[in-house]
Amino acid sequence: MKLPIDVSLNGKVAVLTGAGGVIGAHFAKVLSKAGATVVVTDLKQDAAQKVVDSIQEEGGNAVAVGVNVLEPSSLLEARNTITAEFGGIDILINGAGGNHPKATTAKEVLEAVDLGPHELPTFFDLDPEGIKFVFDLNFLGTLLPTQVFTPMMVGREGATIINISSMNAFRPLTKIPAYSAAKAAVSNFTQWLAVHFAPVAIRVNAIAPGFFVTNQNQTLLYDELGQLTERSQKILSHTPMNRFGEVSDLTGTLLWLASHEASGFVNGIVVPVDGGFAAYSGV
Repeated sequence: MKLPIDVSLNGKVAVLTGAGGVIGAHFAKVLSKAGATVVVTDLKQDAAQKVVDSIQEEGGNAVAVGVNVLEPSSLLEARNTITAEFGGIDILINGAGGNHPKATTAKEVLEAVDLGPHELPTFFDLDPEGIKFVFDLNFLGTLLPTQVFTPMMVGREGATIINISSMNAFRPLTKIPAYSAAKAAVSNFTQWLAVHFAPVAIRVNAIAPGFFVTNQNQTLLYDELGQLTERSQKILSHTPMNRFGEVSDLTGTLLWLASHEASGFVNGIVVPVDGGFAAYSGV
């Protein structure tokens, strides 16, 4: 992997949650390539270990830790492990998140006919438990790790937190009201944390990816024949750069925010990396 900008994270310890997925795994590899020791955490220990194996094959220093970001006891156990191994951390990437079918409507808009007998779920059929799951995973899944790991960062020069928001936070998408609202909460929380932690010299920013193909949305963007779905075609028609993002498109922004030398006075911002989606009105 060739990094687009020259950033040294030598001596830094980075903890990433949800790092078994496509984007999280890429972030872990990038930070390692820049010299950081990487703690790869994920709900699935085997997924975290695969990322670590890949990093170690390239000569990087990484460890895998199974973590449930919604369980304080799991997070505390991880903190104890990290403390014993490394003493403290310098970079926290809150990457855990996702959506749920029970928090998703079948149609983009409500029609009068939907108020009668129907099979496909409408807004009125959204499951409170499904909505709660999405809010908990995205918002509490950011708040709880921050509560647990931040004490390990106080007093360490250049300490920084990077949350993962979404362009949904700027322009809510149809069908996924809970996910859009939860990511908006992450963006707002990022700003709140930036103010709260400023006196102890911990910067807090966020990255808001646009449409990237991941394990979670693969079947939403492509049909069984590998062709673009109708929703994908609509997405691309509203993305000025007319393509989906590739994980490499996030590399520069990640390194910039992670480096105190590069962004030491940047605090409380949410950076969209979306090919212009949030800037385009559609006309």
